[in-house]
Amino acid sequence: MKKPLIGVLTALLLAGATALAAPAAAAAAPSGAQSQVASADLTARAQPAVAVTLAGTVALSDCSGSLVRMPNSAASDPALILSNGHCLENGMPGPGEVVVNQASSRTFSLLSSTGGKLGTLRAGKVVYGTMTDTDVSLYQLDTTYSAIRSRYGIAPLTIAATHPAQGAAIKVVSGYWKKIYSCSVDGFAYRLKEGQWTFKDSVRYTSSCNTIGGTSGSPVVSATTGEVVAVNNTGNEDGESCTVDNPCEVDQDGKVTVRQGINYAQQTYGIPACFAAGNRLDLTRAGCTLPRP
Repeated sequence: MKKPLIGVLTALLLAGATALAAPAAAAAAPSGAQSQVASADLTARAQPAVAVTLAGTVALSDCSGSLVRMPNSAASDPALILSNGHCLENGMPGPGEVVVNQASSRTFSLLSSTGGKLGTLRAGKVVYGTMTDTDVSLYQLDTTYSAIRSRYGIAPLTIAATHPAQGAAIKVVSGYWKKIYSCSVDGFAYRLKEGQWTFKDSVRYTSSCNTIGGTSGSPVVSATTGEVVAVNNTGNEDGESCTVDNPCEVDQDGKVTVRQGINYAQQTYGIPACFAAGNRLDLTRAGCTLPRP
């Protein structure tokens, strides 16, 4: 995981705390999913690139995050913050653990387009958090999108409901470091194993997204649509195989591949299907594949 101090995860693991949760995509896409979205993505890549800035990102005490909305969210809905499951303030969820509607008063620094702090946002609860199949947390704030826009002039990023395509241009936008990384989707890991965690259909970056500790939870933004397509969370640091801070890829046949220096994100396209009107989490909705408690 991309914590501010890379060694902290290993230290926590050795101390007996819930270990670093490796990434997993929101849901494993069927083998044909990539080809189904490829033609649409090629069309999108032919369009002019959007201006991706730090606007709408947030800085946590030890991670990055972003102010997000679902495609059908209303301005009057309670606002949401997206980050990693391994960034939860109460520790990293273990395999199979899912946090739902847990009280929280965590604060987030809301950033301007250039990275200046505009103000402090406060959570009312953790709506969802897990490191099973994916590495995601969603906080509900004690304010609405319209109130944030009125006070700070900041609009939320939209979580795309479609699977990204290989070769798509992306930006990893870190609120913690106030830095934007530019690269492309190199491919997808069928399974990504890190320590005791296994994650599905993870996004693998090309090498120019050399993310570091503190970038955990950064939104991965499409350079053509400006929508969030994944959440940044881990990378292989030392060339080890399937250990904490050194995830390995496992294909459908069980073949293990180690890519030292390569980083990963967990897809988010499966999240919108799990939210009903009013930004209300409903894990029983049709099409929702996020793990349940």
